[in-house]
Amino acid sequence: MREDLLHYIWKFKKFPSENLKTVNGEYIRVQDVGRHNQLSGPDFFNAQLIIDRQLWAGNVEIHVKSSDWYAHNHQKDSNYDNVILHVVWEDDISVYRLDRTEIPTLELKSMIDQEMLDNYQKLFKKSTSGFINCGNDINVLPEFSLENWKERLYFERLEQKSNLILSLLKKYNNDWEKVLFVLLLKNFGSKVNGDCFYQLGLYLDFSVVRHFIDKPFDLESILFGLAGLLDKENLNDSYYTELKNNYAFYKAKYRFDEMSTPRAAFFKLRPSNFPTIRLSQFAALYANKNNLFQELMSADDDSVYKILNVNAGNYWNTHYTFGKTTGSKSKRVSKKFIDLMIINTIVPLRFCYNKYKGEVLNESFFNIIQNIKKEDNSIVDNYVALGLSVKNAKDSQAILQLYDNYCNKNKCLQCAVGTKLLNLKS
Repeated sequence: MREDLLHYIWKFKKFPSENLKTVNGEYIRVQDVGRHNQLSGPDFFNAQLIIDRQLWAGNVEIHVKSSDWYAHNHQKDSNYDNVILHVVWEDDISVYRLDRTEIPTLELKSMIDQEMLDNYQKLFKKSTSGFINCGNDINVLPEFSLENWKERLYFERLEQKSNLILSLLKKYNNDWEKVLFVLLLKNFGSKVNGDCFYQLGLYLDFSVVRHFIDKPFDLESILFGLAGLLDKENLNDSYYTELKNNYAFYKAKYRFDEMSTPRAAFFKLRPSNFPTIRLSQFAALYANKNNLFQELMSADDDSVYKILNVNAGNYWNTHYTFGKTTGSKSKRVSKKFIDLMIINTIVPLRFCYNKYKGEVLNESFFNIIQNIKKEDNSIVDNYVALGLSVKNAKDSQAILQLYDNYCNKNKCLQCAVGTKLLNLKS
């Protein structure tokens, strides 16, 4: 037995409501199970119960065994003084508050339908796919219910991404341009250099960046210098020397300290993702863009792609790293890379900005992400292999949320698929 099932049973009243009694024989009528608390403290807040014809309002705590109350040291915690009912699978000891008054206990062991218990056990036996618990039965939901569940998952993911945006807005006094700068720079770093570029974005004062909106070479030299890409000695490359000298001037002027930002990495990266290429592309994106945030927030779908469709500087047409010439090839960002920027930065920012302005999300908000192909990664591919419909990037973001926050954490009873399987009748 696990506590998450007991939480589910209490929350959705999966116990007989008639002739409900405490272990001491007191009649209970549940008027309100309370609000499920996912944080520290009692499991359900503000429940309303009638116990022996007296109305009680307070909290409910749930354990597998009554003795878990003492195992968790609740008897020493004043946060549990207002617990009015202890709900347990098995009652093995009486439980008391700090003032030594006994807490009424409801034992569920003899009340729960065996079929539900059997279904619960099946939930946590890995499917033949070995990927997720319900792999053999993931399509149990009707299509309409599944689409609603994916919609909710997608909004959960947007809300999670909003947390970083909101914290940055607070840090930078609602400077949306600065927040965009930081998040886009993080995206240009992808997985390997994402943290390095993010720290670089945090470090750079955006008032300084504004001075270089019409000087992409200068911005490139600053980004390269702070990322540790200009520390080679005796490199016979005129472009490198020019960048290095330019950075040295601005380093002295603005008192930059490259020790404050981590060094960019090349290890295990394809050449098109080298930090040299990505930082040059990023500098080009900001060339002659005084209000990039407003442009991206108001642009239609096609215009967003045009704005983000930038090319690295001319030097990089024949280089991936300094001093090593290659065949000539334009280093323009790919559509797939732009799609990821839209998914991970533009849409979450639009979501937050709409809420900030108090505007209702309309159909056009979803058009851009619904028109992007599903993301190509092993997690999404595994769900598709199980037969789940993943039509576009909105769906794939929902699926990633499902895996990260439900399947991978065995939170089956908080998932629409899991609860459906739990309540199946043979």
